Amino acid sequence: MSTRTIDLSLEIAEELPCYWNTHMPFQHKTFNYFADIPDQDAPLLSRPGVGAYQTRWMLIDEHTGTHLDAPAHFLPQEGSGLDNESPTGSITVEKVPLDQLTGPAIVIDATALTDTSAPGTSPIIDIDTLTKHESQYGPLCEGDIVLFHTGWDRHYLPGEAGLRYSHDPLVTKKHAGWPAPDVETMTYLLDHGVKCVGIDAPSMGACQDGAPVHRTALSRGAVFIEGLTHLDQLPPFGASFTFAPLNVVRGTGAPGRAFAVLNDPNGAPE
Repeated sequence: MSTRTIDLSLEIAEELPCYWNTHMPFQHKTFNYFADIPDQDAPLLSRPGVGAYQTRWMLIDEHTGTHLDAPAHFLPQEGSGLDNESPTGSITVEKVPLDQLTGPAIVIDATALTDTSAPGTSPIIDIDTLTKHESQYGPLCEGDIVLFHTGWDRHYLPGEAGLRYSHDPLVTKKHAGWPAPDVETMTYLLDHGVKCVGIDAPSMGACQDGAPVHRTALSRGAVFIEGLTHLDQLPPFGASFTFAPLNVVRGTGAPGRAFAVLNDPNGAPE
């Protein structure tokens, strides 16, 4: 039986809503080009003594595109004297074990909740959503990676259409936000041994208050993968999930590549 690999990562570009609204906007510019091409909106330069090749630079927030939230994102280090200090507050990106970022993918369907809340708020993915999945497909197990499929990635679009992804729910509050789990739901996952949780939305937290669910999970050493896409291509169980973040020292988060591997019964045998 052959396998099939599904890319679960958002593309990142200046014209896409890939960065958090109140953070530094993503920039991606040409530093050196094969030759000078000045007569265009963004002139290209071949820098003296550099050589005839192309390279670009990026200005990028840690929480851009499909990215990891490490515990240090919401929790100060223990002994800092700050509110919400935690022993896990010292866990930055380079300290997150890679084996925590790979495992069986359990895809929870929360698409029915989309657009069911008031503008500026997120509908809540409650424990009933989890137990319904378990009654159909079996119990959650230690080491499972739970992925919340909300369908929100359909709003990840260039230009003004992309304002619906996070700007309108968070800033102007013109529209309802993405479905998100509450503290009780997250605690249920943690109590079942889940240490990595993903979602196809800008944040695991609800628009109205994203901090509690982050602190609940991150204080127990769990991590989040936010900004996933293409979860509609995965079965409820049976796929293997992997996220490979940039190995950023002292990083509170890091963008990376998420993918799933599943058996393809229609493929050619290996």
